[in-house]
Amino acid sequence: MTTPRILIVAGSDSGGGAGIQADIKTATMLGAHAMTAITAVTAQNTLGVDAVHPIPTDMVMAQVDAVVRDIGVDAVKIGMIGSARTAHALADRLRDLRGIPVVFDPVMIATSGARLADEATVAAFERLMAVATLATPNLPELAALGGVDPVLDRGCAVLAKGGHGEGEVVVDRLHQRAPGAAPLVEWSSPRIDGMATHGTGCTLSTAIACELAKEWTLVEAIGRARSFVRIAMLGADELGRGAGPMAQQGVRLDLNQSRWSPMLNQVTVPADDVPASEHFYRLLGLKTIVRSSRRYARFESEGGATFSIEMTDERKVPAVYFEVGDLNVAVHYLKGQGLSFAQEPIDRPWGWREARLFDPAGNEVCLYQAGEMRRFPPWRIADA
Repeated sequence: MTTPRILIVAGSDSGGGAGIQADIKTATMLGAHAMTAITAVTAQNTLGVDAVHPIPTDMVMAQVDAVVRDIGVDAVKIGMIGSARTAHALADRLRDLRGIPVVFDPVMIATSGARLADEATVAAFERLMAVATLATPNLPELAALGGVDPVLDRGCAVLAKGGHGEGEVVVDRLHQRAPGAAPLVEWSSPRIDGMATHGTGCTLSTAIACELAKEWTLVEAIGRARSFVRIAMLGADELGRGAGPMAQQGVRLDLNQSRWSPMLNQVTVPADDVPASEHFYRLLGLKTIVRSSRRYARFESEGGATFSIEMTDERKVPAVYFEVGDLNVAVHYLKGQGLSFAQEPIDRPWGWREARLFDPAGNEVCLYQAGEMRRFPPWRIADA
């Protein structure tokens, strides 16, 4: 398929953690081309927002018109608006882009607590919700918008993000009224401890827009985008003294770009002495990321692919692992091409879903889905 073209209408974050900067990194890592219409320039870092300078509406719209008429657009992400006038002008323009998915992140308050939208701008959000496919408010933003029903009444679906809720499990809920769609879809995941929370909303909404542009369904796009966000949080370094930026640049081979086209990112070889083999591969320059007793270890290469060694009593041939976007779709397609499977899709205790088959020479091939469990399982070694 051609490169998805994503128009991002949002503000600039001088700290690089959120806004346009996070959006561009996300779109790039997901294989899309990011085009921008900057609505405001902010002076901010991980501790807070020092200043906000809205861009005049005419200039915002000039950016939108310039890229749309030349490059075209496959999906739109809306973040920080900057002013009520810009919100109304953008809503008018988006009505002309019929059939293009629009993801609206109703940015009101930064992670640091700084207010990024005045009352007039929030009131104008209704116009944007009327042209959006999906709105992605967090719980405080959803409350400010009056709850789920008033947003649904505007015509768009609502993804109520649960990060501001209590408890060790984060639950995100998709509410929708589209014909034939489930009225409620939920995702739940363990809460990730850490300070890399700046830009989570920007990253999620942009990732959803990218996946919609690739023609994933709304539910599929949200699920894939959530995986992207979690992996970017898990892989982040501690930068700054406050709510730090995520590591979008660290999400490399963790999300396959299609439903079934396989991506080689994991090989497992047998080992007689796991500690000795681990030492050998560390000398080669690989980084140990998983260690399970003395029988198993997994490494990460510079490009993001993983490699494992496993204690075995037999001299097995290496197992080659290909990750696919949707294992069930991949297996169904390959069976239609005449391939047979030694193992049907099954959920494994270590968090992978996998199926196995053999090539004509007898080499074992594993097709799987793992998401964050490939590089960040709960038993990941502490010093990784």
